[in-house]
Amino acid sequence: MISPETPPPAPELNRALARTQALPWLLFILMLALAAWLGYRAFWPKGGGDPIGTTIVAFEKQNRLTVFTAQLAPVVAAEDSRLMGLVKSRQVAVIPARVDYALDLSRMDRNRLAWNTSTHTLDVLLPPLTVGTPNLDEARAQYLREGVWISREAQDSLSRSNTRLAEQQATQQASNPVLMNLARSAAKDAIRQNLAIPLQVAGFGDVTVNAHFEGEAPPK
Repeated sequence: MISPETPPPAPELNRALARTQALPWLLFILMLALAAWLGYRAFWPKGGGDPIGTTIVAFEKQNRLTVFTAQLAPVVAAEDSRLMGLVKSRQVAVIPARVDYALDLSRMDRNRLAWNTSTHTLDVLLPPLTVGTPNLDEARAQYLREGVWISREAQDSLSRSNTRLAEQQATQQASNPVLMNLARSAAKDAIRQNLAIPLQVAGFGDVTVNAHFEGEAPPK
């Protein structure tokens, strides 16, 4: 028997959905610009200049940068059996989940930066992308329950099992190549757009920032 409390999940929810989350560009740029100016004062006291030192100072002001967010919809099912198997129940759940992708900027050092004076180009080797723990929105979950009689204990057990399964499935979905490539592209865009302006503010002119991950060829 199907519980009437909630309608069955729509078929289209069987596919995970992903979308980027708008980044706080303005705040991040302002903070990096201020940090770059402080780096300029620290590393360029007598007419010389160290863009790498200025960049490191800027990174120190943002230890962790969220660059991408995926919205997922894991579809999971759990079963419960009681009274020597005489009473069985099953619950299918669609639980929305959010997963954040971030860069650990505290790992940035001089070994990951290369400055070309003649072309005013900064090459940045990014640390590996960090995939966060899924944040399940169980308040918006949809359930389909089957069983002749579902006790409160059985329902709680089914919900706990589905929550655990949804977190596992969301973690797997978040690590698929399509989403990882989107997150890496967002990370490189964030670094390029947010380092060029602070370096210009610090007095290094029209700067080109090239960002890439380990295993990727540096941009030409």
